[in-house]
Amino acid sequence: MDDQIVFDEPEGATPLDPDEIEGLLLPHIQTKAELNRWEQDNISQAYTWLEKRRNKEEVLNDEFLFKLHQKMFNKVWGWAGDVRLSNKNIGVDFPTIRTELVQLLGDIQYWINNETYMLDEIAARFHHRLVWIHVFPNGNGRHARLATDTLLVDVLKQEPFTWGNGNLYKDGEIREMYITALRQADQHNYDQLLAFIRS
Repeated sequence: MDDQIVFDEPEGATPLDPDEIEGLLLPHIQTKAELNRWEQDNISQAYTWLEKRRNKEEVLNDEFLFKLHQKMFNKVWGWAGDVRLSNKNIGVDFPTIRTELVQLLGDIQYWINNETYMLDEIAARFHHRLVWIHVFPNGNGRHARLATDTLLVDVLKQEPFTWGNGNLYKDGEIREMYITALRQADQHNYDQLLAFIRS
């Protein structure tokens, strides 16, 4: 397989380990562009699954989040929907992932029940924490954005975020603004993220 799939990643993306790359289900893929196209096709199928499912309140359930990732990437990666088994350039120590995820879901439910923050901020904090935990070997940003939009629509009864109205999959000004906003959120400053998600 071409090294592009390993190394030609946009700023802030999580590189895959060699053993994770072995999980590629489509050996004919030779470039990052081809991988992106196949992943996007798979993600489109996940949207269809989201629309058809009956339980719209299950978003704040860890099993739903694993199932969502699996539906987004199961035609491309053998490890789709599986928790990562190694540390990355971002994310909590991998043995603590499930504990952190349960804590996040409990926090979100508490914030909703107690109206701790405005609804957009609850969703922004959910998105940031999900990215920060970095549950999966790859696809965490795309998964967190779709999970956040699902939370907004199905639970909070809000419109999905616009996510800067640009392409977040490749290097450029929009992705740079997104990464910068997430890094500010790492420092507990959500102002840039809140501005970005509805811009």
